[in-house]
Amino acid sequence: MYLLQKATQLTVDRDTLTDLYAYPATDAGTCHVRANMVTSLDGAAAADGLSAGLGGDGDKQVFGLLRDLTDVVLVGSATVTQEGYGPIDPEGDDPSITTLAIVSGSLHLDADQDAVTAASTVVLTHEGAPADRRARLVEAGATLLDCGTDDVDLHRALAHLADRGRTRVLCEGGPGLLAALFADDLVDELCLTTGPTLIGGDAGRITHGDTGGTRRLRRAHVLADDEGFLFTRWVRGERGESTAASDDN
Repeated sequence: MYLLQKATQLTVDRDTLTDLYAYPATDAGTCHVRANMVTSLDGAAAADGLSAGLGGDGDKQVFGLLRDLTDVVLVGSATVTQEGYGPIDPEGDDPSITTLAIVSGSLHLDADQDAVTAASTVVLTHEGAPADRRARLVEAGATLLDCGTDDVDLHRALAHLADRGRTRVLCEGGPGLLAALFADDLVDELCLTTGPTLIGGDAGRITHGDTGGTRRLRRAHVLADDEGFLFTRWVRGERGESTAASDDN
């Protein structure tokens, strides 16, 4: 155990942050999945139902940087609706480059929401999704990709993104999608903002559901700001490394 002393570097500029959060090199056709989440001191993943209520200026800075560094944002359909997502415009002149991938087995999405029907968005679903909702979304201009028969196979979903050259993946939740990614051993790193607040109540955590057992991540860095927020980055060890929960527990 050791004490983290007060930092001697009083400011971290954009270039330094970019280096700290740079994606590692990966094999061709292999996705690197980074999750970015925010939590309160007592583990709440939302305030008044929205994760945005937990952040501050520093969190917005890191959020923007992580989006700038990624190829594609991966997010669950409920989060898109609840957080009011808009389209993510690609760099360059091709508006059809995929920058937002929405995971939805139910296709319970608003066909009038621009984020859903933008040319740069793909909805990752499955063959058994409701036909009426599929037809409504396709008619509105949404692009749907089937990644499984009866549910969304996240391995296939990431393979689809890799085939499109979108290998630097940023998952922004929600808790159900993040838990499923952990359960399938697909999360390479977790960027976690901890706000200096206590929420109380019955707010959910950053994961909801089976994560495939207890997992141990390795701390890559810890940053702090004057508002009291902590910005941590946690990375996996070797792929498949975890501490499985005992059957007796």
